Amino acid sequence: MWFYILKRVAQALPLLLAVVVVNFVLIQLAPGDPVTLLVGDFPAPEEYVKQVRAEYGLDRPVAERLVLYLGQLARGNLGYSFANRMSVAELIGKRIGPTLQLMFTALVIAIVIGVTLGVVAARGRGKLADWIAQIGALVGYSVPDFWLGQVLIILFAVTLALLPSQGMRSARSVATGLDAFLETLPYLILPATALSVRFIALFSRITRSAMLEVLNADFVLAARAKGLSEGRVLLAHVLRNASLPIVTVIGYNLGLLIAGSALIETVFSWPGVGRLMFDSITKRDYPVMTGILLFVSLTVVIANLLTDLAYAALDPRVRYTR
Repeated sequence: MWFYILKRVAQALPLLLAVVVVNFVLIQLAPGDPVTLLVGDFPAPEEYVKQVRAEYGLDRPVAERLVLYLGQLARGNLGYSFANRMSVAELIGKRIGPTLQLMFTALVIAIVIGVTLGVVAARGRGKLADWIAQIGALVGYSVPDFWLGQVLIILFAVTLALLPSQGMRSARSVATGLDAFLETLPYLILPATALSVRFIALFSRITRSAMLEVLNADFVLAARAKGLSEGRVLLAHVLRNASLPIVTVIGYNLGLLIAGSALIETVFSWPGVGRLMFDSITKRDYPVMTGILLFVSLTVVIANLLTDLAYAALDPRVRYTR
């Protein structure tokens, strides 16, 4: 198992380096000049513009900037934000907590509801519950996240006035610790719901398909012949043996979950990394954009690595075939 882990880590490191290089080059070659935002809308002397450009290293070729960036990255330095006038690592560090809170809340909701719907649909294949689950999954997967978020705001925040629509907590709040967490929960309901709907649909479809392949297996018939209850057969035998594709899909969709949170955070003004990414794009803050893409890429690589390890733990044969 340890050899398998080291092998997967060794395969992930070159991939992460390639992602860093591609992200950096694409951002640097993108249209727009951050100097125009740094200087401002008013006309500035050419000497001052050159000075600002040289101060932030924007006067150097892209290849030279890439080498310098990789050198800084090797020392743990993500650069300095043009627009926020602070370290990129410090800036992202302040936003990671809200993003992880939103992401994992949506993930838990999607796993619990999606897998449950998939089990119900597979158990009642061809019946009304199965049709309702499939139609609901089709609709849920087709609805855009940002549109659903606006609908939820109009319905539950504006019309019914039941939940807050913007931010993470009240601007007048001075709560800390557990009180701050509890105060955040009402603000978390709408964005987590909007973010989880697409993945609820996906996980339910995958669970249904995986369980249907196992339901007629010989060991399931043997379990029923022993007199085991239907619930135990479904959970302990069918769902357990159908969990490999479910775990794979959940792990490989973590990257899409992070990417989707950018739109949701913008719609709900959630102070996370996604909202920071949106602001950095509008301000052409290259270091912050590169740092966030590095964070997202690292999260995806780690999620894929953990998925492979979970796959190997559930099915030991994988360790000897990969």
